[in-house]
Amino acid sequence: MPNIDDQIRKAMQDGQFSNLPGKGKPLQMDDNPFADPEWRLAHHMLKSSGFTLPWIEKRQQITAQLEAARAALVNSWRWRLNAVTKEQSLAEKQPVDRIELEWKRALESFTVQIQSLNKAIQSYNLETRQ
Repeated sequence: MPNIDDQIRKAMQDGQFSNLPGKGKPLQMDDNPFADPEWRLAHHMLKSSGFTLPWIEKRQQITAQLEAARAALVNSWRWRLNAVTKEQSLAEKQPVDRIELEWKRALESFTVQIQSLNKAIQSYNLETRQ
């Protein structure tokens, strides 16, 4: 019996895979192969109507909040660097103490947000393990 790899290689050389339907298009991976088959229709209906499962929505919210907190911290850091190093007229220049105070406030805000997100992640992990 011929080796299956040899058969596939020969078919590829003969061009039998050249004009398959969907060639060059992304695979449709809409169905979760691990999902319970009894729930497949319900999941499809939710997704096609623009809804999602609560635990997926919660994960998306956590991710969005984390990205927003990081972006705010990066913006504050850039502002701090710009405020300290940028050549400004004396009227526009801000005192270094004020710049550092604003940076510390940004750090404290980020820390509070991360602590809140950590609690949300712990809660999320407990909910999804059930």
